[in-house]
Amino acid sequence: MDQAGSGKEGAPKVMQAAQAPSRYRYTVVSFLAVVYTFNFMDRQIMSILQEPIRLEMGLSDTQLGLLTGLTFALFYTSCGLPVAWLSDRYRRVSIMAAACGIWSLFTVICGLATNFTQLALSRVMVGAGEAGGSPPSYSLISDYFPPEERGTGLAIYSLGVPIGSGLGVAVGGWVAANYGWRTAFVAVGLPGIVLALLMLLLIREPKRGGLDPVPSGAAVHEAPQGISDGLATFFRNRTMVLTAISSGLSAFVGYAMLSWNPPFLERVKGMSLTEVAAYYSLVLGVTGFIGTFAAGWLVDRLGRRDQRWYAWVPAIAFALTLPALAGMILAPTWQSALAFLAIPALLNNMYLAPALTVVQNAAPPSQRSLAGATLLFILNLIGLGGGPLYVGYISDQATAQGVEQSLVVGYMALFPVIVLTIGAHLLAARSLGGETALQPAV
Repeated sequence: MDQAGSGKEGAPKVMQAAQAPSRYRYTVVSFLAVVYTFNFMDRQIMSILQEPIRLEMGLSDTQLGLLTGLTFALFYTSCGLPVAWLSDRYRRVSIMAAACGIWSLFTVICGLATNFTQLALSRVMVGAGEAGGSPPSYSLISDYFPPEERGTGLAIYSLGVPIGSGLGVAVGGWVAANYGWRTAFVAVGLPGIVLALLMLLLIREPKRGGLDPVPSGAAVHEAPQGISDGLATFFRNRTMVLTAISSGLSAFVGYAMLSWNPPFLERVKGMSLTEVAAYYSLVLGVTGFIGTFAAGWLVDRLGRRDQRWYAWVPAIAFALTLPALAGMILAPTWQSALAFLAIPALLNNMYLAPALTVVQNAAPPSQRSLAGATLLFILNLIGLGGGPLYVGYISDQATAQGVEQSLVVGYMALFPVIVLTIGAHLLAARSLGGETALQPAV
């Protein structure tokens, strides 16, 4: 059970909890962001390694879409709910450390695969391990940062997405170009095993809900609920449901591009693997870093005036993505294509920190891991499971029709999805307009 105990505490104690860990909480969230960086490196390294793997194993774009998306997403999402249920009851740090060790080990094992089935099974286990990473982290960060600062805390953690994506391309591409794609899996997997051990030594388990205001007449600590009860609480909250759906559509676009950008730049725009590793990784890391942190910083400030900014910010971001994607497709050189690509790379992560903040603020403290896992279940099943496979399948269909640059057709098919994404965020904004939209159910 949690080491922090569960005794009733008054307001002075809560204030002390809010003030004492101000320096340490940034150490915690920074360390968790490093872990999340390797989480995403292990997850996204397939994107930069697609071409050498395809050539060696003779895979189709649909099979590559399965490897980068659905095979990972199915087990990542399905394992996330029971792991989150455990995290709402037991020591979150221990669960996260075990998960980090598992996904890192199976990333290394990916480098030993000799065919599609072995590689797919290894990716399944990477997904199963990574299911224990983010939901407990969201809950932990929410117990280190008070509600009005959670957007910033969760944004710092979410920096693992762009940094991990950028480093995965840079390190994976460089190692693959010089030592082969199998060595690249080993290079990004081994450090995670060390991080898992360090996590047990560095991170303390905080008191659940210690920084949350307690409504008058309510119990300070709620009894943990079963998975079915927690899911019912989530799906009864219209704002959380709409946030999850709009996030899923956002991730559909984001993961589709993350997965296929390297092959697109290589096949369509003529970049070499070394050039992709050097230049695309830099664009991906820098722009994603700025966009992810800016989104959390913005919604912490704008959300105090109007909660609808939690959805308006990503709606605006995806509206700006439309012309940038068109420019990327039509660009005559890889340099100009990369310049246009920098815009969606900056904007496409701007939904994540706001969505996490909405769900973590709306969920009761005893259900935050499960609420975060439910968000990720919907987000990744729609986004990670569908996005890469969607573009890969359409590319294969275009190839069958004799289209030479079939990935261009796959990218063009993202335009209606982006329009749908903008509409979903606007619906979520409408729901956030209610005064009690972000009040946890008690």
